[in-house]
Amino acid sequence: MATYAIEAEGLVKRFKETEALAGVDLAARRGSVLGLLGPNGAGKTTAVRIFATLLRPDGGRAHVAGHDVVREAGVVRAMVGLTGQYAAVDENLTGTENLLLIGRLLGMARREARARAAELLERFQLSDAAGRAAKTYSGGMRRRLDLAASLVGRPSILFLDEPTTGLDPHSRGELWDLLRGLVADGATALLTTQYLNEADVLADDIVVIDKGRVIAKGTPDELKSQVGGQVLELRPVLGQDLARAHVLVAGAAGPQARIEGEMITAPVKDPELMPAVVRTLDREGIAVGELALRRSSLDEVFLALTGHRAEPGEAEGHGGAAVRDDEESELEKAVSRS
Repeated sequence: MATYAIEAEGLVKRFKETEALAGVDLAARRGSVLGLLGPNGAGKTTAVRIFATLLRPDGGRAHVAGHDVVREAGVVRAMVGLTGQYAAVDENLTGTENLLLIGRLLGMARREARARAAELLERFQLSDAAGRAAKTYSGGMRRRLDLAASLVGRPSILFLDEPTTGLDPHSRGELWDLLRGLVADGATALLTTQYLNEADVLADDIVVIDKGRVIAKGTPDELKSQVGGQVLELRPVLGQDLARAHVLVAGAAGPQARIEGEMITAPVKDPELMPAVVRTLDREGIAVGELALRRSSLDEVFLALTGHRAEPGEAEGHGGAAVRDDEESELEKAVSRS
């Protein structure tokens, strides 16, 4: 049995003049969560669609559970589940009817499909709402139903493309718990997200892509260490000193020193930074109200690697409407071949 459940080597995808993927290499170990991070338009959704056999790559290779996603697309489809950025359930059907429909489309006998629907509704805490139309569900309930729908066929590999977009923190936490349970049962997941705390909590390994290229990979702790294992946080006593203190901190720490609200933050790569900053501020007569060191966050890793912070909740639209139209055309071709 292969070590990796999901693999890509030199993956390329073009939409007219836009190169959405420009030679992506990645691998997800069996029974783990691989976080795929990047700015809007980086190519994350394109990669997921290729792995799920909804798009054909223009170059490179992609394998799921050892099967080529182009030559063995039918085999791959039988092994995977896909949850996209928005719930894809039929709002006019009940929870049970949605899952029963998926089961029947997968070739299950009616009794088997009904039993599987009941099992998943209970697991996802939707049994009490099983007879209600999905349009009456809350956002969190719809996402849970959508994830349940992707599990009807008992897939061993899951593709989760920003599955918690738009959810409140409580509903997001519920989905995290469900995903942890699925992975504990042996599933492998490829997770794209722009909620970086989500990747920090769930991902065993992370790949960061930007403009269709891999720019960093490793465990969350490894990535944090790459951009500075610690962060200096400082708040002047007087708000009027904030801008001047920032200039002084940036002089010692470099241009990555930033103002965030009433705080100044800066990555710490030299253990002498904190005492140097304290001496400088004291010499300039700036009183410090708060001063602390903490570990770097994935948000700061993202900022250091891509030049800006993640923007949660925005759909990926690599290259604008023309590219999305091309993706839809490719999707229609893939469906017609299935």
